[in-house]
Amino acid sequence: MTKKRCAYLTMECTDGWTIDAELGFVPMEALGWQVDAVSWRTEAPDWGGYDAVYIGVPWDYPEDPEHFLSILTSIDESSAILVNDLELVHWGLPKTYLRDLEERGAAIVPSIWLDDMDGELLEQSFDAHQADRIIVKPVVSTNATDTYLLTRERAGELEAELASVFCERPFVVQPFIENIQSEGEFSLFYFNCEFSHATLKVPKPEDFRVQEEYGAELLSIVPESALMETGNRVMQLIDPMPVYARADFVRGPDGRFLIMELEMIEPSLYLRMDPDAPQRFADAFDSYVAKKAAEKVQ
Repeated sequence: MTKKRCAYLTMECTDGWTIDAELGFVPMEALGWQVDAVSWRTEAPDWGGYDAVYIGVPWDYPEDPEHFLSILTSIDESSAILVNDLELVHWGLPKTYLRDLEERGAAIVPSIWLDDMDGELLEQSFDAHQADRIIVKPVVSTNATDTYLLTRERAGELEAELASVFCERPFVVQPFIENIQSEGEFSLFYFNCEFSHATLKVPKPEDFRVQEEYGAELLSIVPESALMETGNRVMQLIDPMPVYARADFVRGPDGRFLIMELEMIEPSLYLRMDPDAPQRFADAFDSYVAKKAAEKVQ
């Protein structure tokens, strides 16, 4: 049987990162796939030599998002099938997709969108959010890079640094949701919009970042019904349907689950947290590519 070829987009150097995507390769191989790891920065690869390209862990793309999008566009223009869809990538790359989700009825962490650092506007954000602490992060970023937890005093102390980091760089200002430290961040994982598994990420004491690279604890959980209902509603707001998605939530002060991030480009899928998750991912990937390939020949 002729193997189907998949390029798995990665970084040139993955040292220091926690990656378990390879757990999905074994069930993919059982479905007839040969998976090749390819840096997204590789010069002029023959994308047409692959049946599909999976946007795996190109987590350094915020350093040059325009170049990253140009690479994905070249893949999309080849005969290879890009997973997830390029339309979703364009929509999900800037965090302004949260604004769209809110307009469609989703409950998000309240957000103020600013195009350039302005100390006065930043100061006003504390009052606008009725918060003693706020989060400031770039509109395009991964892994909590250039994310700040600020009090009014610290915002003043870091005025020069913030002005440098966010000079002509759009960012979002959100109230700090206290439950992120006391309870953690909930993640729901979906393959072809079907729920797969769930995790809880708890930051280390005195920190707010929920990534493992910063010492956070990762737990497998059975989500409560309110969280599941919220996650399922959010997934119904997305078009086109993502093959894979991770929806991150925090419990707000009023008990509602608020969406913090909707990761559809290169999310860590934490396949190791559920023994059946790798197979679910492989099945979703395989069925999606087969469907898209059939559409191309019609």
